[in-house]
Amino acid sequence: MPYTNEEGGLLNNFAREPKIYAAEPPNAGQKRTYVVLGVVATVLVGGLIFVAFSVS
Repeated sequence: MPYTNEEGGLLNNFAREPKIYAAEPPNAGQKRTYVVLGVVATVLVGGLIFVAFSVS
């Protein structure tokens, strides 16, 4: 564990920092999945709004 000494002899304990890595852009399959999920979510929300208006 990384400790630092401050004035007066106090010790501070800091959390270990995680490794940093560069994010990779989505490939074609992942992009297609995002589009399909977006369309499904839009249809679902639209359907819920339609049902809410038709019931009231």
